[in-house]
Amino acid sequence: MSYDQEKGYRTGGNGHQRSRGRGQHADRGRYRDEVFSRRVPAGKRTYFFDVKTTRSGEDFFVTITESKRVGEGSYEKHKIFLYKEDFGKFVSAIHEVVQHIKDEHLPEYDFRYLPDLSFDPEVFAEREDEYQG
Repeated sequence: MSYDQEKGYRTGGNGHQRSRGRGQHADRGRYRDEVFSRRVPAGKRTYFFDVKTTRSGEDFFVTITESKRVGEGSYEKHKIFLYKEDFGKFVSAIHEVVQHIKDEHLPEYDFRYLPDLSFDPEVFAEREDEYQG
């Protein structure tokens, strides 16, 4: 279940959240189809990774939502939109910073559920140059 589904929202064609309450015009704009979702509960926070189609229906993007409980029935939400041309850069950067934390700051911590994050900064730099060219 995505963040939007869990909270009862629908995303309008303009990308803004609309509640499911009365008076909303569901026929304004095309809703983006969600094709995959992963919910990650983490204490007072929940992360949602949602794959959605573009308006044309011919392409895909990812939304990453952090939902944080800030009171009784009240949530604060932050959302990132990630497009296919940035997937590699994003994943490489996440791997690099997590590897840095593991190696330089928390070498004794047991990262038991973390997948292998072998990372070669030189390969990353070469690939980054290819994408920017």
